[in-house]
Amino acid sequence: MATAKVAAMPAVSVLETANDRFKGKFRQWFWGSVTVATAAHFLLFVFFPKLTAGDVGFDPRELTAVNLPPEIEIPPPPKQIQRPAIPVVARTEIEEDVTIAPTTFEENPVENLPPPPEGANLGDQPAFTPFEVRPEIKDLARARQIMERYYPQMLKQAGIGGTVIVWAFLDDKGRLRNHKLQKTSGFPALDEAAIKALYEISEKVGFTPALNRDRPVPVWISQSVTFAVR
Repeated sequence: MATAKVAAMPAVSVLETANDRFKGKFRQWFWGSVTVATAAHFLLFVFFPKLTAGDVGFDPRELTAVNLPPEIEIPPPPKQIQRPAIPVVARTEIEEDVTIAPTTFEENPVENLPPPPEGANLGDQPAFTPFEVRPEIKDLARARQIMERYYPQMLKQAGIGGTVIVWAFLDDKGRLRNHKLQKTSGFPALDEAAIKALYEISEKVGFTPALNRDRPVPVWISQSVTFAVR
């Protein structure tokens, strides 16, 4: 009688991965975390300080009425000067025979221009000062440019001009040292502009000194300045 033999199958081993090990420990970590959280909350409720409501009441205070100052009426701004309907070209002229007026005995008698009092400085007040060669502006073109720059824009645009006559005291080097307003133009802005322009002309352009017997001498001269719109 024949007998059958069955061969034994070899055992198959299963490898355990890191993921499997993590899943196995997850249950332990989960229940441990729940236990720790429960204990922490219990201790928090047991030892938490007792809270009480504070008093939020307040004491009423008496209000005092303040009298407001009376309202001040602000006046309206001044009306703007009407500009000319037709544009004009402004030009400032300084004529040689008008800008430096000659100082002579005929036009300035001695009785009208008394000498300065004894002990006084010649440059303090206009006084008669004889000379043979009158002062002249060294560069009339540059002087006209300076005068044009000092012409007040508001008056120029309105077509307003005028002539200013100034007593000007020049030292023996032709420098403007003092001034007195002899005749106003009727507009303070033009008077001030003429005086400022004369000082800048003296500084940046210069006057030739007056000569008396070939010697430079300080003199008072009558200086006229005309602002005009043509």
